[in-house]
Amino acid sequence: MSGKALVFIGGTGPEGLGLAARFATAGHEIVIGSRSPERAQQVVEKIRARVPEARATGMVNEEAVPRGDIVFVTIPFVGHRDTLKALASALGAKLVVDVVSPLSFEGGKITAIAVPEGSAAEQAQALLPQAQVVAGFHHLDASGLMRVERPVEGDVIVCGDHQGAKDTVMALAEEIEGVRALDGGPLANSRHLEEFTVVLLNLNKTYKAHSSVSIAGIPFGRKG
Repeated sequence: MSGKALVFIGGTGPEGLGLAARFATAGHEIVIGSRSPERAQQVVEKIRARVPEARATGMVNEEAVPRGDIVFVTIPFVGHRDTLKALASALGAKLVVDVVSPLSFEGGKITAIAVPEGSAAEQAQALLPQAQVVAGFHHLDASGLMRVERPVEGDVIVCGDHQGAKDTVMALAEEIEGVRALDGGPLANSRHLEEFTVVLLNLNKTYKAHSSVSIAGIPFGRKG
């Protein structure tokens, strides 16, 4: 896969920025979406500082979405529903990759937030009935993603109800050096991916680490 236009809604945050930098390194066109065009442009400059050859532009979300072959949602969960509702018409039947983990950081504790639809990704699919929503990339460390000169350690588990969309996203994930993509089953399983982010963040806090997920017992390169 090469030459895709990838839009990042919420690309001004660390995870969106890290993924955008990696995919710019792989040769994809990057469009950073934000409520603020100034913030979007600031992120573009950060990407170009790491990846001088990057094809990257920044603009408001409403202008960014139509530019993308694939749209990544990397916003905080607090704005997830309202943002997707506002962009539903523009998103239409696009392939949407939801990277959101519903988390609370109150009182120094990291906990999962219960989502009525079951998960952020399932909420996205309910709000975007024509779109092909895939969940993935929850467990890659943002700081590691920004070190584009180094491989990333970890597996990306992808869940979704549209097999073709999953296959596309899994192939995209493996363009990040060091990453293996695994099929995690239907979109309903995305709640487990999102909630496990709490475990990783608590491990990072306890051990001052930047942890990721690697699944043992599946030979690298095995597709099923």
